Amino acid sequence: MDESRDPGPDAPEAPADANITTGEVRGDRVHTFATGEIRVSWSKMRCTHVAACVMNLPKVFEPGRRPWVDLGRGSADAIARTVQRCPTGALHFERTDGGAPEPVPPVNTAVATRNGPLALRGDIEVRDESGELLLRDTRVALCRCGRSANRPFCDNSHQRVAFRDDGAVRWEQGVQETGAEGPRLLVQPEADGALVLAGPFAIASADGATMLAGTHARLCRCGQSACKPFCDDSHVRTGFCSK
Repeated sequence: MDESRDPGPDAPEAPADANITTGEVRGDRVHTFATGEIRVSWSKMRCTHVAACVMNLPKVFEPGRRPWVDLGRGSADAIARTVQRCPTGALHFERTDGGAPEPVPPVNTAVATRNGPLALRGDIEVRDESGELLLRDTRVALCRCGRSANRPFCDNSHQRVAFRDDGAVRWEQGVQETGAEGPRLLVQPEADGALVLAGPFAIASADGATMLAGTHARLCRCGQSACKPFCDDSHVRTGFCSK
């Protein structure tokens, strides 16, 4: 099966912009597709070929076709529902027919996926190591293997390096309750260190059997912690470099 995703010659590529647009990483160039009812944006940089869109609406999202997105093959409602299933936030939509906009989940959740990234949903703000705003979004996939070329975001390097973790959440002390100033979840990477979550959230195991709630956690992003998904400072021992 051809997994290529060619936006085609008629899909405009938005220029890189230092200003932050919700759903777009600072400096990213996204492709847009539109009908009279709905506009869909796609970030090649954030797409990890999970194929939730392909499985749910294959006539609209067809890898190997040029362009791979053809909004004329589905209803605006079906496209909107499918876009919201994209776990990485690579796909977003805007209704131009008066339909409901993308909702912001009322609860912030994190899932340590099996052998893969940390999947976030909610009212999320990701900052870079200097503290500058990088992304505001409702769906984000963050690297856990330590090998992504697009850190802190996942780029599927976990498959290339055969990252292995069952996605269990065993260490109750990994999540603290320190209070939150508002509903937003802040993701702050430490230089050459952990991913810090600050704000209200619940983190779940890959199988859904365990969930811990709190407002602060330090999560492993070097891939070497013995208590994944939480950080145990293995990045110091291994000389992890986040750049």
